[in-house]
Amino acid sequence: MSRTVRLAGAEVNMEDVARHAGVSIATVSRALRGIAGVSPNTRERVMAAAEELSYVVSPAASSLSGGATGRVAVVVPKLDSWFSSTMMASIEATVRGGERDVLVYQVDGRDQRSRFFRELPTRRKVDAVVLVSLPLEAEEEERLDLIGVHMVIAGARLRDYPFVEVDDVAIARAAVGHLIGLGHRRIGMIRTSDTDGARWTSDLHRCQGYTEMLEEHGLGEPTLVTETYGVHAGARGMARLLDLPPDRRPTAVFCYSDDIAVSAYREVVRRGLRVPEDVSLIAVDGNPLAEVFDITTVDQHAALQARIAGEMVLSLLAGEPLESTACLVDFSLVERGSTAPPSS
Repeated sequence: MSRTVRLAGAEVNMEDVARHAGVSIATVSRALRGIAGVSPNTRERVMAAAEELSYVVSPAASSLSGGATGRVAVVVPKLDSWFSSTMMASIEATVRGGERDVLVYQVDGRDQRSRFFRELPTRRKVDAVVLVSLPLEAEEEERLDLIGVHMVIAGARLRDYPFVEVDDVAIARAAVGHLIGLGHRRIGMIRTSDTDGARWTSDLHRCQGYTEMLEEHGLGEPTLVTETYGVHAGARGMARLLDLPPDRRPTAVFCYSDDIAVSAYREVVRRGLRVPEDVSLIAVDGNPLAEVFDITTVDQHAALQARIAGEMVLSLLAGEPLESTACLVDFSLVERGSTAPPSS
């Protein structure tokens, strides 16, 4: 929904209504959309503020809600990651199949995120937005309501927007459980983070699942290393793990993603060690590179997630009710040659 108000001859938006009512933008959005979670008193205050400001729906907003642009925006944190590009390709194919055009926005790091949410470039340019696993700070989340069009979240969940995702806690538990079942007791994890304080739920949830499994099986403190995202992140993380004293050095490593596992694999080989005889590796994604390197992975079916997100958008734009606003896609553990029982 996109609404504007006019005050003293100037066009203002939901942010102005929120300021006038003394509530957050998110609360204004929920109140105006009739969504649960807003108390009657607060809803009444928001509606009174809108009336006091001579709240009207602008012609631009009305045309947007009718889908007049024929375009859908897809916002991704990185275009050069396998997950983002796979999601992008599947969403694009699905949306174009529904006779809509696609605009792509790469929002990489805090500076680009700050500019995106300050300028809101998708406003009045698209009929809907698909947000692909974008890490956000609290203030950025609130400004999403100012975009004023249908919103679908792919690969994560965010507030009350329709979403499709996998259970990343369960994914991590399955991966670490596989290693424990093989007999490993010293299990490390390599994660990557470049979120600048923003919340990246898949990272948080995979770390959570990893830690839970160690605690439940009495395997001691987590051995978790964090490296800035990049092609060498896995190698740097593996180097740190292999440099630990022998009694702490992992015999198996859970990697946040398949590309991290590939890089970690190369570092193991560079050290004159073997996978899986000296170090077992398991990762997450379903990236074809994992098959090339014979790496055990948990396939999160990224293309399927994206297709469902695209179908959600098309249904919303057609005015059709969604069967569900919350879709959880199953994952599959694909066992390959990179995992085996510890040699000693």
